[in-house]
Amino acid sequence: MVPSELVDSFGRVHDYLRISVTDRCNLRCVYCMPADGMEFEPDENILSFNEITEVVRVLAEMGVKKVRLTGGEPLVRKGIENLVSAISGIPGIEDIALTTNGIFLAKKAEKLKAAGLKRVNISLDTLKADRFSFITRGGDVHRVLESIAACQQVGIQPIKLNVVLMKGINDDEIEDFLRLTIDSHLQVRFIEYMPIGHNDMRWKQSYLPLSTVLERCNQLGWKVDESHVVRGNGPAQTFRIEGAKGSFGLIHPVSDHFCETCNRLRLTADGNIKPCLYWADEFNVRKCIGNDEAVRELFFRALSIKPKNHEMAKALVDESQSHVPTVRRMSQIGG
Repeated sequence: MVPSELVDSFGRVHDYLRISVTDRCNLRCVYCMPADGMEFEPDENILSFNEITEVVRVLAEMGVKKVRLTGGEPLVRKGIENLVSAISGIPGIEDIALTTNGIFLAKKAEKLKAAGLKRVNISLDTLKADRFSFITRGGDVHRVLESIAACQQVGIQPIKLNVVLMKGINDDEIEDFLRLTIDSHLQVRFIEYMPIGHNDMRWKQSYLPLSTVLERCNQLGWKVDESHVVRGNGPAQTFRIEGAKGSFGLIHPVSDHFCETCNRLRLTADGNIKPCLYWADEFNVRKCIGNDEAVRELFFRALSIKPKNHEMAKALVDESQSHVPTVRRMSQIGG
């Protein structure tokens, strides 16, 4: 008899599923994709909306309540609002979120909200137009800013801005991002640079510990309160500057991992279950769709080998380590 709840061998209850709906993206961010040479899955290898909905239906019966759609860039997938609508109609699903680079979001915000989207995370690593173009290899930051305004207008809340902090690239903008939270209800989340998809240790050159953010607050004389909680804040350690309307969060996947409280599973665009972002193990569920018992069994098999912790911190401090584990790129695994 297969258990009814998604609990791993360490007692962690999994009620959150991240779904990559495509491995394609309209940008080529320096930490996510190479400038060229990426090989994408052919369309026939990508899960259909019906297949995704069927997997979510089975998992909702096992306690999954939260779903996040990601990619690649999920908004390059035509009709994504139809998938949001289908998932929102599944009994037991309480929350649907989207992670996006924001380029196409302004035109989709109203439809997505009407379909059942609750929250949005927008990747925005700089507020400077020329720097944004450099980091994304050609993107237009003004389109992202328009998307933030569109989400505010249609009432999508909270709006979180994901900022990957990179030494020597955008660390001089920490204050600018923090100031965004003072006058608006935005939630800015600083994220440590991670070694996902790198086959050597050059990623360390861009790594910067997030203690830098709090040090900057101290330098500015700002009092911060750590007691603030944001709906759906997940692994973020959340703060509010005294008197601010919004908040900021720190996500330390490398220096201070949050594995002990991990409640998430990942489903890649080509139908693979990933129990841990930083481990290579994957289990293809596509062949099981249509057989609910087989889907359940495969998710439990994936959970049975989920590690207690990842080893990104080891890669940071171990100078003898000349490579990182073989993990597909962020755009391929819905990181």
